[in-house]
Amino acid sequence: MGRLIEAILFGALAWYTTTLIAPLFPEGTNLGYFHEVNTVFGLIAGWSIAGPRAGTGYVAAFSYGLTALVAMVVMALFFNSFVVMIGQSLLKRYDGPGEAVTDVFALFVEHAAMIMTPQILATLLIGGFVGGLITEFFGRRFS
Repeated sequence: MGRLIEAILFGALAWYTTTLIAPLFPEGTNLGYFHEVNTVFGLIAGWSIAGPRAGTGYVAAFSYGLTALVAMVVMALFFNSFVVMIGQSLLKRYDGPGEAVTDVFALFVEHAAMIMTPQILATLLIGGFVGGLITEFFGRRFS
């Protein structure tokens, strides 16, 4: 039960955080499946990282909630940076594959800096901690 609860909670956290991030992009940016992709990463992080640890104690809940949060953000940032790189590559903006690969990491840093606002950071941290605590509650009750 802990896996399902954590997957749902982190999926919802990813969806909500993505709605906070979307206005930070330049006007007219086509975000495509940005919300859905980030939500999937939230589901994956909740299911595979935090969910299996449910029932290990409330102090550990802070730890696995934060671990799942960091994993979710890193996966989403890397994937979205990779997608931007592929789009730029198809427009022939790179001189070679090495430049394209290194640009993924530059885009990763650029996107990470863009989302470092107090509102987004607070949402992520509080959501990660609360998600861990709620999962721990359900993990103790239903395992």
